[in-house]
Amino acid sequence: MLDNIDILIMAPVFNLALIIDGLLIGAIFALSAYGLALVWGVMNVKNLAQGVFVMAGGYICWWLWGLGLHPVLGLVAASAVMWGVGWVVFKTVIRLVLDRDLFTSLLATFGVAIVLEQVLNILFTSDTQTIDLGYQSLSLAGGAVTLPAQKLGAFVLAVVMSIAVILFMKRSRMGQAIRATAQNPRAARVMGIDTEKVYSFTFCLNAAICGASGALIAMIWLIQPFYGIPYSIRAFVIVTAAGLGNLPGVIAAGFGMGVVEQYGGFVVGATYQQAIVVGLLLMVLMIRLFQQSRKRQVVQ
Repeated sequence: MLDNIDILIMAPVFNLALIIDGLLIGAIFALSAYGLALVWGVMNVKNLAQGVFVMAGGYICWWLWGLGLHPVLGLVAASAVMWGVGWVVFKTVIRLVLDRDLFTSLLATFGVAIVLEQVLNILFTSDTQTIDLGYQSLSLAGGAVTLPAQKLGAFVLAVVMSIAVILFMKRSRMGQAIRATAQNPRAARVMGIDTEKVYSFTFCLNAAICGASGALIAMIWLIQPFYGIPYSIRAFVIVTAAGLGNLPGVIAAGFGMGVVEQYGGFVVGATYQQAIVVGLLLMVLMIRLFQQSRKRQVVQ
């Protein structure tokens, strides 16, 4: 570990490579986390199946790529299919636990995650998969830093989709209804908003965002049926650190997560990256608890 730290100190260009790589990956983390923030903020449901939705989207895109469909079109198809999956999950599970306690919603979404993992395992086996388009890498800093064109393309797609979601939430009638329901569901119902429809649309939108995120991950990383939980943890870390309804915070936290993971993987080894994610979650939770206790003391 100390040798790796010495490399970062003696060769600053490696820092540039890790930061760029982290930002490219962090954009996808932020996109999937924003979907979780929507469901959490609007429906008060902590979706433990978030990461499995991401993996499902990745497998749909990978399968279609194997059939000859370009991954960009596969991304669109993955979003559409996962929208349908989200609708089924909402009607059969989520709708029944909306007014229940936190433990019930966590248990229900955890059960959904287990079922979807097993379905993916049966359909695609437990082998890791990725999409390799054979694109060339770009060279920076005199060739000391290489930037895979495929990863850069995934970053651009993530940014475009994020902007599209932001514009939809701000300018469309459904986006305004979602924001109104998140602020005060009872007042939204009084104003004539069909909150049941809003909840259904929000969960389906989240599933579609996860499908797109999974397609992007399949282009730059590995997918496997049981890799979903780490992505769920990442999303929870980002949303908890940023706070609900704080889109700039979600984006910043997503980028930060990507950079921290890349540095952690380089310094302590890739095998400990998941431990770093869990450690970040625990640290964020402790900071939030400390902040809440300080606020209670100030009020008292």
